[in-house]
Amino acid sequence: MFLDLVDSWISSWTIGNWSILFFIVFLIIGVFFLVKCCDIFVDSAASIAKKAHVSPLVIGLTIVAMGTSCPELAVSASDSISALVDSISTGTTIQANIAMGNVVGSNICNILLVLGLSIIFTPIIVKKAVLKRDYPFLIGASLLLVLFGIFFGISSAVGDYTIMRWEGIIFIVLMVAYLIYLILDSKRHPTDEEDEEIKDMPVWKAILFLVLGALGIALGGELVVVGSKNLAVMGATAIGIESDLAEKIVGLTIVAVGTSLPELVTSVIAAKKGQVDMALGNVIGSNLFNILFVLGVSATINPIVADSTIIFDLVFMMTTTLLLFGLSFTGKLKKWMGFLFLGLYIAYLVYLVLRVVLASKGIWLP
Repeated sequence: MFLDLVDSWISSWTIGNWSILFFIVFLIIGVFFLVKCCDIFVDSAASIAKKAHVSPLVIGLTIVAMGTSCPELAVSASDSISALVDSISTGTTIQANIAMGNVVGSNICNILLVLGLSIIFTPIIVKKAVLKRDYPFLIGASLLLVLFGIFFGISSAVGDYTIMRWEGIIFIVLMVAYLIYLILDSKRHPTDEEDEEIKDMPVWKAILFLVLGALGIALGGELVVVGSKNLAVMGATAIGIESDLAEKIVGLTIVAVGTSLPELVTSVIAAKKGQVDMALGNVIGSNLFNILFVLGVSATINPIVADSTIIFDLVFMMTTTLLLFGLSFTGKLKKWMGFLFLGLYIAYLVYLVLRVVLASKGIWLP
């Protein structure tokens, strides 16, 4: 995994107090890359939408969503490949154990934190197409994950709460079907809306900037995660928290948010630029992409397993998805809803930290 390689490389070059300064510099550079490259990414995506006469919502649901979900795909697929190689080399069955938590945690973060902050900056008007076409598909995919992860996983021969290869293939087929439907629907309803604020650039330049922006976002996200993770662990151990426990807490908070940084910065910048459809489409599309493609590919490579604590997270993910769907029926996602989402996410993070701390003392929360 690229993050581990970067982390180990940095650790080999940092000694003593210099490491703190080193990680602070990485954090600052990472934030700069994230903000600047997201700015380029959003402008180029909006330009492509304008040239193709496709709504920014559809661009957000597809190109932007896939681009910002690359960290989740890289982490989950890498874990599955590693588990498959270990299974072949040892002759025993080894399941990937990162993908499920990575996707579920990312989807919760996308709705409560990413969309929450976007709404606080700029309230979002929800179009009928989203309510009729995209939300039902997201709810269906989330429900299918709950069914596959909990109920079908219990009877699996491999282990409890397992996503098998055949389930992964179903996810991929559904993702392809959704994309085909989205493309056909966008052709039936082309948009001729003119937005003077959208930068007009040649197609080749827009595509080049889109790719460079996505790469810069990925690099910036990695630098922010590496810098903040190491600073947090050093700070936690300095005040007497055991290193293993500190790493788990940081993993549940900073690293979890870190993999969603591309979605977060892209959606917030899109909202501030007035591209609210793209911001909403990014969140819905990313969550769909995470479930159907990231988990689909990972499970097809090698079965995915999760322990019993995933039940609460799956149910909470489903609840947040339904909450977003219900609030969207008002026609507008308002600022107070953004603060509600943000409050729920903080409460969820507090619960996760408590779950780890209490588990270290032999007390188990659901």
